[in-house]
Amino acid sequence: MSNTEMAGMMGRCMMMCRDCALMCTMTAMMMARGSEYSKQMCEMCATICDACAMECEKMGNKMEACKECAEMCKKCAQECRNMMR
Repeated sequence: MSNTEMAGMMGRCMMMCRDCALMCTMTAMMMARGSEYSKQMCEMCATICDACAMECEKMGNKMEACKECAEMCKKCAQECRNMMR
């Protein structure tokens, strides 16, 4: 893999992580105030966490932080699904 390809993958990974973090924060805030849209937010949050985990897994063999991020995103996605019940 070239340095250019690696940089592109890292850029996408970082954007996904930022989206995921923002979504998790917003979902937690809406749940805390008892929003009527909490279930929908949890569903979207799980989707974004899954996407972030997949992106981070691509870099996980090169960067330990990406591997750890992927594991945490998977756990977060599962917790979001648990909240939807």
